Amino acid sequence: METKFSRVRAAMREMPLVAILRGLAPERAQATAQILIDAGFRLIEVPLNGAGAIKAIAAIKSAVPQHIVVGAGTVLTPNDAREAVNAGAELLVMPNTDVRVMAEGRSLGVALMPGFLTPSEAFVALECGALALKLFPAEIAGPQGLKALRSVVPKTMAPIYAVGGVTPESLGAWRDAGADGVGTGGTLFKPEFDEREIETRARAFVRAWRALNQQGET
Repeated sequence: METKFSRVRAAMREMPLVAILRGLAPERAQATAQILIDAGFRLIEVPLNGAGAIKAIAAIKSAVPQHIVVGAGTVLTPNDAREAVNAGAELLVMPNTDVRVMAEGRSLGVALMPGFLTPSEAFVALECGALALKLFPAEIAGPQGLKALRSVVPKTMAPIYAVGGVTPESLGAWRDAGADGVGTGGTLFKPEFDEREIETRARAFVRAWRALNQQGET
């Protein structure tokens, strides 16, 4: 039987790129999500520290196919978690490793992607039921930092997503260092970007990731 967790895992396998839409206006939410889906994205995150985030999550969830995962980002409190899940979020993404938020997420039955920067934080997150880990801010750790982290947090233990400063050009370095996927925010979306700009940037990310996988298969 399909569950929220299996849908998240399936989306991560199909296209492990998270579109982080900070500042997304609710009235643009459905159109923006459709652009991303058409480009190949399967994971969409709306950070809660943007005005109208809860309404944007609800708008996207009501309009996208079931296999598209809609998540909430910058989830800082248990109340944030409840509001996001009530709006339709199936994935809670945090910038930190907050055991209270993760406990609430578990009780709500949704997938968790907490942020970490150290091995200690990674293992706390895994003990609290994280489905995946968010290396944040990734630009501080760098690919070499991730490579070192992978020596104690192997791929068999948890997928790691690099978030912060990732570009289509740097995807290869992150994947080679051990990233299972990435999250991209300002490089992909800003409120001032028009639809054509968002589409161009989204397709660049998807094209770059697919090219890397094709190289790996040859």
